[in-house]
Amino acid sequence: MSIRMEKPWQSLDATNAKKLLGQLGVYQISNDADEILYIGFAGGRSLFGLRGILQDELAKRGEGFRFRVEINQQYLSRWEELLKVHKADHNALPPENNDHRPRRIGQLSLS
Repeated sequence: MSIRMEKPWQSLDATNAKKLLGQLGVYQISNDADEILYIGFAGGRSLFGLRGILQDELAKRGEGFRFRVEINQQYLSRWEELLKVHKADHNALPPENNDHRPRRIGQLSLS
């Protein structure tokens, strides 16, 4: 398993969001150029898990975005790991994670 999320991107639309189950995990939202805009998670307090979170994202953003998910019971650890990987790759967090992130993001060396 790679430290990066390597699942294929899917269109953020009602059909794809509805296909997801109510499972816990992490997700990424990108624009049509596959630039990651946001990394989030569906946790124990998320109504209907990943399906509910992505339906909320669709209602907030509209269509024209893409997403990918990873089912993971250790969603908080994996979320922080994905943020660290993005920071190591791009020297910054995804633009929409500035207000929704852990208090401290450590450095990750991917050499």
